[in-house]
Amino acid sequence: MVSTGSTTASAGSTTGGSTPADTFTRAELEEFWGRWQEANRVAERDQDWGPLADFYAEDATYGWMYTPDEHFMAVGREEIRRYALGTEMAGLDGWHYDYMATVMDEKTGMVVGFWKQKAGITDDATGEEYQILGIGGSWFGVGRGPEGLHLAWQRDWFDLGSTAHTFLAILKSGKAPQGLQDRMSLNGMEQPGHYRLRDLPSSVWPPPVEAGRFVTQGAAHTAQETPA
Repeated sequence: MVSTGSTTASAGSTTGGSTPADTFTRAELEEFWGRWQEANRVAERDQDWGPLADFYAEDATYGWMYTPDEHFMAVGREEIRRYALGTEMAGLDGWHYDYMATVMDEKTGMVVGFWKQKAGITDDATGEEYQILGIGGSWFGVGRGPEGLHLAWQRDWFDLGSTAHTFLAILKSGKAPQGLQDRMSLNGMEQPGHYRLRDLPSSVWPPPVEAGRFVTQGAAHTAQETPA
């Protein structure tokens, strides 16, 4: 079960609560984001993503979708450390995620980062790194805790078809490291943190968004039932 946390959580909380006091300045969001990006560079250099978990709230959720009925979800800082930043990164040593653009909203405490996912392996045909085409990114909800700002939730997206294409191209080139080969041989649904849609421990959309706290345009029409 997802921790309910505080009933007066910030707009970025996993509970979806929001109070007038939980506001952010542009400067503090930019400072937090700068530290996050620097920590990412260190993680890529050291090939150890685990320390990034310290940026997350104790009850944070982090997820993404592989297919409509296969999802990844980590609930809580330590699951994020072990699974999202651990087992899910297996075989991706040397890969890097370069943020190409960032959209930041201090009113909601949300940050969206758009990244290119590159393998750190050269494609001899082009002389450039293999990369996963299509637009990938991360959507973050920032919260405020006793020690300052933290990530209350994160949801990622990427092109699964393009990912498979790039993995196979690296494999066919003969340059796939053993770790990547091992990753490609795994059964996804048998891995920790993988769920069928009906079994997800948190919502596909971030909880406060799913709760309707940030709706900017509602549906023009409601669904009509089909007569029997």
